[in-house]
Amino acid sequence: MDIQVSESAGVRYLHFSSHWIQGAMRVARPWALELEYTREMMAALLLRPGTDWPRSALLIGLGAASLTKFLYRHRPAARLTVVEIDPEVVDVARLHFKLPEEDARLRIVIDDGAGFVAQSRERYDLIMVDGFDENARTGLLDTLPFYLNCKAHLSETGLLATNLLTKRRGVRASLERIEEAFDGRALALPSCESGNVVAFAATGVPVEHSIAELKAAARNLKAATDLNLQPTLSRLEHSRHCPAGKLQF
Repeated sequence: MDIQVSESAGVRYLHFSSHWIQGAMRVARPWALELEYTREMMAALLLRPGTDWPRSALLIGLGAASLTKFLYRHRPAARLTVVEIDPEVVDVARLHFKLPEEDARLRIVIDDGAGFVAQSRERYDLIMVDGFDENARTGLLDTLPFYLNCKAHLSETGLLATNLLTKRRGVRASLERIEEAFDGRALALPSCESGNVVAFAATGVPVEHSIAELKAAARNLKAATDLNLQPTLSRLEHSRHCPAGKLQF
């Protein structure tokens, strides 16, 4: 795979042998989430509010390390495990996208994400899946066995957050697999302008929040991290997922 790095108007981009953008970083703000779908994946922090969550997170697919860097900076008590299949991606992330070096809080594993989850003995509060090849294909990361394995490795406050793409095909089949694996306890945000759909699934403690509670949590998160999720909540509020102004799954 030919990994390419480009830069335009102060933003550095990662590509895998194609025009598909695999990650981005604003050079002046390397810890911020530049792409809309990465910001929406962090809506998980609203669904399980509190600065002590997640205590542990598994991130499948490194890319430009945006999700990894955000959690590393803003959830300093969390133990992060990142699984990336291509060691060159890790090298490029360190060289061009300010990926921190491994330490007691951050572990980088070179492995296939689906295989790693199937063999893992760990449980995680948060599993984030953002793994695509140069043709924007997810392979085994969008299968029922993979989602079932993710569920088996989530804690009582566990959440799965996964990035799905709609430009090549619809995501209905993907959502059906997630819903089957998680007994219907799943939510898909309305599609981003880029064509990404971010889906969440929960285990253990129910996710039950009013839109007013979510907006208050978003204000607190913005004050602490500068991440603005109010536009995401506005779209969610006007979707079918919030009858009577309440989100529950």
